[in-house]
Amino acid sequence: MVNLDRKKDNPWVLKTPPGTGEYIMYMDEKDGVPVIVCVVGTTTLLYDARCIEDLHAMLKAAGDWVELGGADEQKLAKEGTVEAWGRSPDNPIGGWYGLKKGLRGRFGVYIPPLMEALGLCELEHNPKNNRMRAI
Repeated sequence: MVNLDRKKDNPWVLKTPPGTGEYIMYMDEKDGVPVIVCVVGTTTLLYDARCIEDLHAMLKAAGDWVELGGADEQKLAKEGTVEAWGRSPDNPIGGWYGLKKGLRGRFGVYIPPLMEALGLCELEHNPKNNRMRAI
């Protein structure tokens, strides 16, 4: 497992895949469960920390580029994308890695740059339709 010891006082400072938005992420716990806290402006999202290891395993199994497909929770995710996998009943946790009702989407926007920073994937940085693959 990679080093996920960043806390609120020393967060990762990341940019969305196209490089147009900056946000921070750090590790914390909620109800005894390790979570990734994602702060975008004044909005705070939470993701189950297991998503890092699980997404890396999915990308390894895919063996090639996978489209990100970021979408808000209220919108349908394009099939076969990282976003669709992050909310699928077929993923290792059986559903959403996003933990904050109403803000559970955008998995395919915010988690991939963290994985790139951790050295777990290659990530495209085009204006649209970015993809990622495991390293």
